[in-house]
Amino acid sequence: MKHPYLNPEFTYQRLLREYKQHNSIAVAVDFDNTIYDYHQSGMDCSDIMDLLRKLHGIGCHIILWTCSEGEDFIRKYCKTHQIPYAAINENPPFFKSNSRKIYYNELLDDRAGLRESFDRLTRLSEEIVAENEKGDPSV
Repeated sequence: MKHPYLNPEFTYQRLLREYKQHNSIAVAVDFDNTIYDYHQSGMDCSDIMDLLRKLHGIGCHIILWTCSEGEDFIRKYCKTHQIPYAAINENPPFFKSNSRKIYYNELLDDRAGLRESFDRLTRLSEEIVAENEKGDPSV
């Protein structure tokens, strides 16, 4: 049997199930070159920022994941660009662990399948918003 998570639809359905089970998911977001143009090359990160606002609007727990030690800069940048987040390099409050790896349901990272994660999370947010507008009780 092939690995089920190589199937994009299987992966999406898992994410949707997790969201519906908890009415939220944890989304980790790499800072450099995902929402911040680290090399100042003119990269436009606005699509990712817009998605984070939508995810926040449906109750997702957003965690900034970075190796940068400049947390004051990160906080100021996120405030200036209205990027919602709950924590920096910390587990969500519902997941207790002493591991250095944080818990997340999905990762937005320029080096880890950003396009696939972006598409999956966009689909999730659009579907949840549409269901909420219809008054779907399963959400």
